Amino acid sequence: MNKKIIEREDIEKLLPHRPPFLFVDAVERFEVDKKICAVLTLDGAEPHFQGHFPGRPIMPGVLITEALAQTSGLLLALSAIEKGQEAGGRIFFLAKADMKWSAPVTPGETLFLESRFEAGLGALCKFRVKAFTKRKDVASGSLSLARVEGVSSQASGQ
Repeated sequence: MNKKIIEREDIEKLLPHRPPFLFVDAVERFEVDKKICAVLTLDGAEPHFQGHFPGRPIMPGVLITEALAQTSGLLLALSAIEKGQEAGGRIFFLAKADMKWSAPVTPGETLFLESRFEAGLGALCKFRVKAFTKRKDVASGSLSLARVEGVSSQASGQ
């Protein structure tokens, strides 16, 4: 699929994150249990640009990693839905990240987020991830998400 298949309103039904800590605007492509491609458009009004760094704002690498973790969580949730499983109430925490950041991301850019499922063992899932803009690769690596039992997205009142 090459169009926006899921937008922010539906993403908020699948992830427990909320602004200003929701870093995925839309999902453009998705293959069950394999791959997801999402986007985040940065208009410059995001709070992290105000302090990182004044006069030369860039998106912190840890927030790019968080955006990739959220994208990976969407891959899990959408795959569960496609297989007829319940996706609501699942909470995954970022358990491990091995990332390389290669270029800054600045206001006005669109960040493309890609995650590929590599392996799952019990409550732990591993992904190969990368982030890029139209002009450059900005981050790549691997991360793991761990399902946390006994915690649901309903705990936040959402």
